[in-house]
Amino acid sequence: MNPARTRVVVAMSGGVDSSVAAALLAKADYQVEGLMLRLWSEPASDAGGRPENRCCTPSQLADAQSVAQTLGIPFRTLDAVELFRSTVVESYIGAHAAGLTPNPCVVCNRRVRFGFLLDQVRDWGAQYLATGHYVRVQQSGPSYQILRGADAAKDQSYVLYSLNQSRLPHLLFPLGDYTKAEVRALAREFGLPVADKADSQDVCFLADGDYRRFLRQQAPDAMRPGPILDLGGNVVGKHQGLAAYTIGQRKRLGISAPSPLYVLATDPARNALVVGPRNALGRRTLTTVDTRWVAGRPPAGDTPFQAEIKIRYRGRLLPAAVTPGKDGKATARFEETLSDITPGQAAVFYQGSTCLGGGTIAPWEEST
Repeated sequence: MNPARTRVVVAMSGGVDSSVAAALLAKADYQVEGLMLRLWSEPASDAGGRPENRCCTPSQLADAQSVAQTLGIPFRTLDAVELFRSTVVESYIGAHAAGLTPNPCVVCNRRVRFGFLLDQVRDWGAQYLATGHYVRVQQSGPSYQILRGADAAKDQSYVLYSLNQSRLPHLLFPLGDYTKAEVRALAREFGLPVADKADSQDVCFLADGDYRRFLRQQAPDAMRPGPILDLGGNVVGKHQGLAAYTIGQRKRLGISAPSPLYVLATDPARNALVVGPRNALGRRTLTTVDTRWVAGRPPAGDTPFQAEIKIRYRGRLLPAAVTPGKDGKATARFEETLSDITPGQAAVFYQGSTCLGGGTIAPWEEST
């Protein structure tokens, strides 16, 4: 591959990671172009006067343009407002309304960034789309693998598990072998104006980071008050909307009881929150739905296999036995009892540093 003849579009957010990704590719003599997606934001009246999606605010756009100018690369924007609203935001609202705790970044990466945007980039004649994600891609013969980023604290393979063999050949992740500290040092070496810019942590389309406020305004049905039930079905309190609670939550329940109570489950059909003692919280199994395998199939076919699983973006790797199932399902049995398995979140499977794939943790009634 001759970098000088290879056209790469870099998805730029105005942050340090995507900026350094662009700089590294430009230094390697690729034909680099910068691009920022325009995404949906709340109406100003709903968002307290701050209507911008924080991934593409005017200041973020100005920072990305400044970086592109520093690097001497062309820069453009691409409208994805309605797509983002109909896929990412609506699925986020729908999941909360169903009593789940979703991860919108997983949906955005699958449908918007590495779906819509990658297709656009290929239609424009570019060979690659690049981003500032901390993840590595390795080719082995005709197949591609996703490997965890070298910086364990920044590894983002968890939100990229749905990438497949048709997408991976057209993607570049220049930061996969770097630590965050090294990336900031590179930003200073390149003279980028965003070298010391703070990272963004919250869901990008929540103008103030308050998802409860967002749901009350955008999806009031997801925040209807209802009964809090104990394991015997007795009403012990009143909740303020199922979406305001997560599995394992103890505080802010507003219940007086002889011993601490924890959120065990949600019951959307009855709009009820189920609570109980800590010893009722733990589970050793989960089932994923819409399970996607990076290789296109489970590593051992239909045969159970050993793996490590993340059930949270910043969670630890947990040993488990995984049994692939039909209709996009997979079941995992852990070696230890876990108190924070949360329906709606992603469960991502690993063997060593290799990301095998993942799926959405199903509600308990769908588990097998």
